[in-house]
Amino acid sequence: MRTYTAHLRERATPVLVREGFSIAAALLGPAWLLTQRAWIAGVLSLCAWVVVVLIPMPAIGIGALVLIWVQGVFGRDLLRWSLARRGYTMEHVLAARDEDGALARLLAARPDLASGPI
Repeated sequence: MRTYTAHLRERATPVLVREGFSIAAALLGPAWLLTQRAWIAGVLSLCAWVVVVLIPMPAIGIGALVLIWVQGVFGRDLLRWSLARRGYTMEHVLAARDEDGALARLLAARPDLASGPI
């Protein structure tokens, strides 16, 4: 079972964000954040990568590994933060096998969402 958080905003489709480590965020970093529309977090992550690249040579590897780990661990939290900045509120925590199952549980808990965007 996986855990998801459901973020709702008036007149918008619900957004489900999975809990846990994100391999995509770890490997793609700023690109992943920017494709998720987490603009501020994506730009800050890009700036962090610029700083890591400018570090003297022996520390680059350690800095890059730390940044990859931090992006993987906190990537989804940055996405939630970005959703909150856009006016979404976290309404439900759902446990399901996959995202479709989580959406089904959300619609069972909130039938008013099934009729269309809030």
